[in-house]
Amino acid sequence: MLKTNVGSIDRILRIVIGAALLIWFFMDNGTGAAHYAKLIGIVPLLTGLMSTCPLYSVLGMSTCPMKK
Repeated sequence: MLKTNVGSIDRILRIVIGAALLIWFFMDNGTGAAHYAKLIGIVPLLTGLMSTCPLYSVLGMSTCPMKK
């Protein structure tokens, strides 16, 4: 499957920020591009839940602790 490259603090922040954006989207009755831009919260939520970030893979980054 996909390699885990998201550490625990990074993972928690992604889940919280993603969930907050999606809750804000569904609670707000706004319209226009700014309202629908909140749907970007799906990306950090999914990457946090899966513990993998495709952009980190492309850039060769990882926030996971080193395995000994």
